[in-house]
Amino acid sequence: MTTAMQPTVAWFKDVDIRAVASVGGKGASLGELRRAGITIPDGFVLTTAAFRDFIGELRQQLDTESRIAALKNSDTATLNDCCAGIREAVVQQPCSAGLQQAICGAYQELSDGGKHAVAVRSSATSEDSAEASFAGLQDTYLWVRDEQAMLEAVKKCWASLYNAESVSYRLRLGVVEAQLAMAVVIQRMVNSRCSGVMFTRSPTTGDRSVITLEASWGLGSSIVSGEVTPDRFVINKITGEITRRDIADKQIEHVPAETGGVLEQPVAGHLRQQQCVSDAEIHALATIAREVERHYGKPQDIEWALDQDGNVLLLQSRPETVWAAKDAAPVAKPAARPFDHIFKVMGGQRKA
Repeated sequence: MTTAMQPTVAWFKDVDIRAVASVGGKGASLGELRRAGITIPDGFVLTTAAFRDFIGELRQQLDTESRIAALKNSDTATLNDCCAGIREAVVQQPCSAGLQQAICGAYQELSDGGKHAVAVRSSATSEDSAEASFAGLQDTYLWVRDEQAMLEAVKKCWASLYNAESVSYRLRLGVVEAQLAMAVVIQRMVNSRCSGVMFTRSPTTGDRSVITLEASWGLGSSIVSGEVTPDRFVINKITGEITRRDIADKQIEHVPAETGGVLEQPVAGHLRQQQCVSDAEIHALATIAREVERHYGKPQDIEWALDQDGNVLLLQSRPETVWAAKDAAPVAKPAARPFDHIFKVMGGQRKA
């Protein structure tokens, strides 16, 4: 199928996990969650066809494939300079009239004519896979409040495919540059009372019998950025018992700024050391986490939010990668004699 035949905009309701090649890991997962009956904020994805429409000629002009391939053994300064030049060219490139019309039309529908703020989030086609996790290597823009700001954020997301960290990661993994593309998720924002993450496997021990939940006041960006120490709870998957609770001193929170974007502010004194999510809400979140894990058939790393009315919404779910990689590590082949393993570990050599 040619790019011209592919849609540039795909709504969450129309995609599922099989659409990773066109909507990226994040977009495909959101569509899959919606189809599984999980509540998510509504939105759409600018597909890889939109990216290729936007960047096709520019890629040729910049010769990005050759330039990036040449960076494999380069120093940090050379890598940074090359990537910065590519990103600047991408941000300055205008959208075609047809592409801009498609993007803005979908945005106006989603935002109800600009009444609702949106999040603009990168969704790389290799992102959140079992083999590689690009999470955190591309850009996200929160509380985008008008059409022009949305368009600029979209181009910055496309440009973030050429962040030095992302390019370096791809070079290490041997990702084929010509096959790489960027989708962009545009999703209604949630005015969160509190937000956080859940792991359906302990991130510290790998224990699959528990759910680890982290939560803090306001938007979840404060946790993701590491600017706040969140409350932390461990829940037994079988009994639902909260087996551990660590209530942190949550000194700051992220809240929507009136002019767009996110503002950091101090948490009110009486809330700093107060548990920010109730036990009932913890149990509701854990129930959803188990449901999501069952649906995907593997441990998940989940972002969630509670709105001002206490409704649970999932913002993202991706495969847990750290312990999955350890599970997939090769096991030593059996040796002819047990002592062979000992000699190998100690660096010795057995004589025949």
